[in-house]
Amino acid sequence: MRRLLTAFTAALLCSACSTGPLLVQEEPPVVVAPDLSSPFGEPWKIPHGEWKPDFGVLRMTEIPARKHVPVLQHWVGLKTAVIELEFRQDIPTTFYVGCDAEKHVGRVVITPKEVHIAEDSVKPSHILARMPLETVKGQWRHVRVEWTGDRMAVRIDGKELSASHPFLATPKVRSWIAGAKSSEVRNFVIKGVPQ
Repeated sequence: MRRLLTAFTAALLCSACSTGPLLVQEEPPVVVAPDLSSPFGEPWKIPHGEWKPDFGVLRMTEIPARKHVPVLQHWVGLKTAVIELEFRQDIPTTFYVGCDAEKHVGRVVITPKEVHIAEDSVKPSHILARMPLETVKGQWRHVRVEWTGDRMAVRIDGKELSASHPFLATPKVRSWIAGAKSSEVRNFVIKGVPQ
């Protein structure tokens, strides 16, 4: 029954609609738009990996000895959020955009072959919706992730995916981005309505 409900609530949105909001009625105010030219201070935290701003491009690198993908956290809880950025990988691997309470709440996972939305009330994460993607190497990809209430959505490569689950409505304390191996990020902005 749960799978049927999940399948019913997860929907592919029209791929022709490649701009504008996914879930929000109006664009929320900008919370932060780092210039990516100086080191991060509060309310940012870097629990894993190296994150080096370099003239408008943020370069993330995995530290193999730490055995964890690089993670950059923004410690402002948002009940409604829009996260937009562009990322590039010379070696196609996984890229994440997520939100947490005391533990992980939800995430968008972009792999070389698909994008999926997952919730974290169980381990491993419960995939709510998925969509195939073409493998892209060395090109900038625009990503927009939104969440509000019990819904989360993503647009990448002009394709849109949306899902809902009660656990996604958990009050958030932070958002985060992460990437396996190494990635570059630019044009990074977080908009939202605080908890």
